[in-house]
Amino acid sequence: MMDQIFDWCVIVLVYWAGILGITYKEINVWVFVIIWPILTVVLGVIIVIQQRKIRQLLRKDIVQ
Repeated sequence: MMDQIFDWCVIVLVYWAGILGITYKEINVWVFVIIWPILTVVLGVIIVIQQRKIRQLLRKDIVQ
C-alpha cells in the first residue's frame, strides 16, 4: 500500500514538473524544502492568532 502511494506521488510530481518545465528533483525541492516549511510556519501563526481571538471572545463573554 505504501509503495502504491509513493508511486502515485512520484507520478504527480513528474506530471507537474513537466507542466512547469522543471525537473522532478527541482519540483521535489520546491515542494518539500521551500513550500512545505513556509506553509507549516504560516499555519502555525494562524493557529496562534485564532487561539488568541478565541481567548479574547471567551473573556468578553464571561465579563458580560
